[in-house]
Amino acid sequence: MSSDVILRTHGLTRAFHQVKAVDGVDLELRRGEVYGFLGRNGAGKTTTLRMLMGILRADQGEIELMGERVRRVGIAQKRHLGYVSQEQVFYPWMTARELGRFVSGFFAQWDDTEFQRLLRVLDVPETRKAAQLSGGTRMKLGLALALAHRPPLLILDEPTAGLDPVARREFLDILRDQVRREGQTALFSSHLVGEVEEVAHRIGILHEGRLRFQGSLDTLRQSTRRVVEEAMGAPLPAGWTLVRRERLEDGRMARVLFAEPEAWSTGAFPPETVEPLSLENIFLAYARRSDES
Repeated sequence: MSSDVILRTHGLTRAFHQVKAVDGVDLELRRGEVYGFLGRNGAGKTTTLRMLMGILRADQGEIELMGERVRRVGIAQKRHLGYVSQEQVFYPWMTARELGRFVSGFFAQWDDTEFQRLLRVLDVPETRKAAQLSGGTRMKLGLALALAHRPPLLILDEPTAGLDPVARREFLDILRDQVRREGQTALFSSHLVGEVEEVAHRIGILHEGRLRFQGSLDTLRQSTRRVVEEAMGAPLPAGWTLVRRERLEDGRMARVLFAEPEAWSTGAFPPETVEPLSLENIFLAYARRSDES
């Protein structure tokens, strides 16, 4: 395993009642990056992250975590992970300070000074009980607890869901600063394109359990465009991939296509038929079926 790759999955698969929630996913996370894991609700993101945390066992596939290949992440590997789930569940009678003392017992590398610093930076009151905290403050407390043992890999499952714009901004700023400050790696799951665009170095787009794209945002923008056609297009040349067929409002047909950036300059399509797309429209093309409007 390359020294700059901290996490890699091989054919990760999980089904529930004959329905594949995750179908052969091959992720690769590099040290010191934020990896944006994009997908609609129900795409399989949470199932993937729960397998990475060892909460669920994969039906097939393997996980390489910091050079160690396992079928299921165990207690020893979890000590190297920080996890923030969509919903923070704390003992309601405990204060932030007491929760830190409780969680510290699970991690030999726990740094209480760092925990106190994070509480101050995140503006989490130390002496208020968890049941008295707002949803945004609870999420920030969860981040402080996840970061205080300085894990090399942080796994965030839709952490900004339900947060107001101010709390979301604070959370993203802290995440970006923490990765830069500590050299940590973060796998950041979301269905919101804008926030992933703000913090991610690379992204993966998951749709119906399959990883449809993995790479940098620049590569995605340069490689994915819409081609407008009067009728159904001719077969694609070698090296071109159909992302989605669309019918435009004026009745014309279009195809969203993926090809290497240099291929778009070869004249395979008349320039007047080729349209660039915003990152949001690219995501929508990957995350919808061709029969969806």
